[in-house]
Amino acid sequence: MEKNSSVENNKKTWSGRFNEPVSELVERYTASIGFDQRLAEYDIQGSLAHAQMLAAQGIISNGDWIAIEQGLHQIRDEIRNHQFIWSQALEDVHLNIEKRLTTLVGDAGKRLHTARSRNDQVATDIRLFLRASIDEIIALIKAMQSALLDLAEQHIHTVMPGFTHLQVAQPISFGHHLMAYFEMLKRDIGRLIDCRKRVNQLPLGAAALAGTSYPIKRELVAELLGFESVCENSLDAVSDRDFAIEFSACAALIMTHLSRMSEEFILWMNPSFGFIQLADRFCTGSSIMPQKKNPDVPELVRGKTGRINGHLVALLTLMKAQPLAYNKDNQEDKEPLFDTVDTLMDTLRIYADMLTGVRVNSKMMRQSALRGYATATDLADYLTKKGIPFRDAHEIVARTVQFSEQKGCDLSQLELSELKTFSAQIEADIFAVLTLEGSMQSRRHTGGTAPEQVQAAIHQARKWLS
Repeated sequence: MEKNSSVENNKKTWSGRFNEPVSELVERYTASIGFDQRLAEYDIQGSLAHAQMLAAQGIISNGDWIAIEQGLHQIRDEIRNHQFIWSQALEDVHLNIEKRLTTLVGDAGKRLHTARSRNDQVATDIRLFLRASIDEIIALIKAMQSALLDLAEQHIHTVMPGFTHLQVAQPISFGHHLMAYFEMLKRDIGRLIDCRKRVNQLPLGAAALAGTSYPIKRELVAELLGFESVCENSLDAVSDRDFAIEFSACAALIMTHLSRMSEEFILWMNPSFGFIQLADRFCTGSSIMPQKKNPDVPELVRGKTGRINGHLVALLTLMKAQPLAYNKDNQEDKEPLFDTVDTLMDTLRIYADMLTGVRVNSKMMRQSALRGYATATDLADYLTKKGIPFRDAHEIVARTVQFSEQKGCDLSQLELSELKTFSAQIEADIFAVLTLEGSMQSRRHTGGTAPEQVQAAIHQARKWLS
């Protein structure tokens, strides 16, 4: 296969307007080929649809369309086989491909750019890239959710302390705790699906900013590329990147959820908690302390969340003061967007794998729940069901907890006679309420932590995933 030759001079496609060539520094400063070449597949995809439409509308000949199609397929093969030579002198992915096409098929290649601009071309490429990325990210989230369900199902009956303010609050199922993250990720998928609708609109045909005088048919291009609709205003189509900002906001929320789980894993691995261990392949040791097992992956997820948040702010700042229509500022949208996609995908892949290696110390979880008077609310509910107003029951239980603290025991370890000193309404059946399992089992409503409800939630979640 013939390789394309590199450009020997700095002549630009638009250089007829200028009296001197671009300096080497400016060329390097303004070039985007170092990062936007990853859009090549999407650029070719868009160009094929555009050329097919031009031929269908009689704007170019069928012979030109056939030559363009063959040439673009050859270029795609060259790129996939790492035989394509990228030139910084040609600035970006679009001009590199166009130059190679012209070399291959002559004047037909020069006709490809009829009725379009790089402005609507790049907007289309980014939307195609982002649409494909969203689809892949949704699949990766579902893979992680599946791993979460597997772990949760193993621990439906595992008792752990539920926390508020990081203080022991009430006993819950560890499976129930994990299912909270399933729900967060489920909403994340919903946001991505909604975002995808706005991504999936075709800018091509807007040309530079005002549309084109050629008799194009944008709806045909949209159909060929799988877009649900066309952008209705040509100025808006080429100039706004709100769809990329919206995606970045979705990504920031996903990473925030993963960061919260990472923080819990980091805490739970600490010997002070001792709730879990992660598989060795997700941890590192210390260069000086041989006993250490550091949760590096969760820590990096926590750190990379700040990086993704930063990209969101960067894109918002990029857009905030731009007048209509297209401005060169928008070249700066790609690197933060690409890095957001890459970081999020890598994080989801590693998290799904990491969940399969979580080892749970159920004994430590149970001991921790027993240390925090986790069934105090159950005692208050018991008294309320006996006819005592809840606020009075709250006061009674608070004094009972103080007594237990002084005695150095759990509420369930108090004698019935001791409990009766706080309320004559307390009977022997109280001990079923004060156990961790009894407390957990009593919350049998939808969304509660009773094992039967957790099992039902997992069942519904598996149906949703399928």
